[in-house]
Amino acid sequence: MKTDRNFWPLGIIAAFVLLFVGIAVVITIAATHRDTLVSENYYESELKFQGQIDSAARAKNAGATLVHEAAAGRIVVFIPVAQQAANLSGNITLYRPSASGLDTRILLAPGSDGVQSLNVSKLAPGPWLARVAWKSGGQDFYLETKFIVAR
Repeated sequence: MKTDRNFWPLGIIAAFVLLFVGIAVVITIAATHRDTLVSENYYESELKFQGQIDSAARAKNAGATLVHEAAAGRIVVFIPVAQQAANLSGNITLYRPSASGLDTRILLAPGSDGVQSLNVSKLAPGPWLARVAWKSGGQDFYLETKFIVAR
């Protein structure tokens, strides 16, 4: 005697079970994923972006430069000597886009010739962004450059 079995109901039930398990896995992954912003005050910094553009234009017009010398493994900042006489204060930020814990902030203190050099060869390998922001004579100035530390 031959019995005919219909496997369609089992196939439909298995499809729904797999769908629900898949949805549960996606929800679990989404709920446990740690979501971090690059900057804690992301929206506030975006609103200040036009001021940063103006500061970068002032720095370029003043003759300030920021250069990454890959062969020497350093970053060189040049601030015109005239700005140093006008009560200069600022910071150099070495920013790592993929890992905010590696960011470094250094006080801007150029020598009498207006040059400050930073050794970046010991930083973690990968892409970095160097930002220099300073105030001189009541005006803000800003420079930035991207660089890659290779091993």
